[in-house]
Amino acid sequence: MMDLNLDAPHSMGTTIIGVTYNGGVVLGADSRTSTGMYVANRASDKITQLTSNVYVCRSGSAADSQVVSDYVRYFLHQHTIHLGQPATVKVSANLIRMLAYNNKPATVKVSANLIRMLAYNNKNMLQTGLIVGGWDKYEGGKIYGIPLGGTVVEQPFAIGGSGSSYLYGFFDQAWKENMTKEEAEQLVVKAVSLAIARDGASGGVVRTVIINSEGVTRNFYPGDKLQLWHEELEPQNSLLDILNAAGPEPMAI
Repeated sequence: MMDLNLDAPHSMGTTIIGVTYNGGVVLGADSRTSTGMYVANRASDKITQLTSNVYVCRSGSAADSQVVSDYVRYFLHQHTIHLGQPATVKVSANLIRMLAYNNKPATVKVSANLIRMLAYNNKNMLQTGLIVGGWDKYEGGKIYGIPLGGTVVEQPFAIGGSGSSYLYGFFDQAWKENMTKEEAEQLVVKAVSLAIARDGASGGVVRTVIINSEGVTRNFYPGDKLQLWHEELEPQNSLLDILNAAGPEPMAI
């Protein structure tokens, strides 16, 4: 009998994506949270608000990523009060590093660097990788990838989580500069659906967050509306429907 190990730590073996476009950024993620082999939550929200203009995609340990997000949100709130204006994306990315220098003022990059410093100083304990994305009036839309260990890398797009292994070749082919908002969101939704089809630790629904000069827009794409990939079965309401359904059509040669 399979041991589900229900006492295992909650893990977001996941797919997270951040993409810049001509005017802002699009963040996307699946919604599956696992406890060992058991799916603990089918509809979790892995895109967390840090400020009104900066969000973070979380992967790895659910507990670690939530704690890091809470710390960063608190310090960015204090930073906003101190300066009298919203933090930039660079400030958000560099907030952890800035803490090491007596909380000197920074930009949106600060938020990404705050996370980097937390991750680096706890690299033997924190098991989380994050993508910080947002828009500010100084630099526009920015994406920062923060993998395990606490490195901050500014990128035109970033992918992370267990599902990212299936997406590098896809992005090499599909990514292009100066995409429209619609093209960028379509790319993110298509990529997450592909990772869900191939990665056992990714699943559920697709959530996206679009951030630009006009504000923030959240979108939701249910699992039964996502694109089907090779040999995927149509969504069913019950196990009996799956057992009674015909198998996938063989590939034409």
